[in-house]
Amino acid sequence: MRVLVYPHTMEIGGSQLNAVEIAAAVRDRGHDVIVISRSGALVDRVRQLGLSHIPLDPRSRRRPSPRAAIQLARLARGHEIDVVHGYEWPPVLEAFAGPRLLLGLPVVATVNSGTVAPFLPRMIPLIVCAESVRRQAVYSGHAYVTVVEPAVDVRANAPGVDPGSFRSSLFGSDGIPLVTVVSRLVRQYKLEGLLAACDAVGELNAAHVPVHLAIVGDGQERPAVEQAAAAANARAGRQVVVLAGELQDPRPAYAAADVVLGMGGSALRAMAFAKPLVVQGERGFWKLVTAQTATGFLADGWYGLGADSDGRAEGARRLEGILRRLLADPAAWPGLGALGRRIVTDRFSLHHAAELQEQVYLSAIRTSGRLPAARLAT
Repeated sequence: MRVLVYPHTMEIGGSQLNAVEIAAAVRDRGHDVIVISRSGALVDRVRQLGLSHIPLDPRSRRRPSPRAAIQLARLARGHEIDVVHGYEWPPVLEAFAGPRLLLGLPVVATVNSGTVAPFLPRMIPLIVCAESVRRQAVYSGHAYVTVVEPAVDVRANAPGVDPGSFRSSLFGSDGIPLVTVVSRLVRQYKLEGLLAACDAVGELNAAHVPVHLAIVGDGQERPAVEQAAAAANARAGRQVVVLAGELQDPRPAYAAADVVLGMGGSALRAMAFAKPLVVQGERGFWKLVTAQTATGFLADGWYGLGADSDGRAEGARRLEGILRRLLADPAAWPGLGALGRRIVTDRFSLHHAAELQEQVYLSAIRTSGRLPAARLAT
């Protein structure tokens, strides 16, 4: 089977990292996999994994782009591609307009957010990240919906990874607990949570509860996060929040942390490192992962929706309370970390995700009627 994988961006982030790592795991199951994408930091990761990479035409700036659709069709025909896999709605629409409509090739869509765009074609096989999203998609009329939860390389992301100088380079060696968040600095719910985290850490330190916050990542909203970090540092009277910038390999940041904040793929990687995790959501949502709360996240995804319209203020208050209790009980950290590690290794491994994704590809090809069964069995 020859697969063309098209991530929506190559900035460091959960959906696109998931696309690349599962592509490599599918390749390891005996298939030919090509990745096409714009330029970006994760192109190096594609090459490290030994995947073939083809750059998207840089003139394809509009999204969705007719030029990209034509390039996809030409590439699919030239490489005798069997199935095209787009991640998030712009690549899906470009794959539909190109390889699907021009060549009749099967197209698979992955949506890793909490909702599926209403304009995605209903006949395309759809992969979503949680059962609750699958139910919504089926109710909206999507005929073929499969849950493939975000996956983690549990060997590369594991306790024992060397944190290097990550912690000491930011805060020295004062022994103060370190909270880390790895996230793109972008608008909407991610920005709201990052600002709330800065506020919460500033308030804790002002109340003589020492804690540091390292924010790993970059993006268009960096100035807003820098402003919130400066306010937190001023409130504490010393540097307690640091923006560490984007890391090509963020594993030292996870390894160095005592507690991690995150959502989606970043949340899973935190648990793979056996770290206590506070899940970030939207509209003030924060919740510690425990044996009691894990069931809800396993059903609905590693995210949540609060009820407060002022998400930053309510989120800061909620996170401050969670961290205050967590920091007061460091003896609980190993148990919380072990719980998360078990969850990830049992359910979110790359091997498991690749098996499920392979079946979606084979089903899409069989349904299209383009290939004989003998070809699919090889």
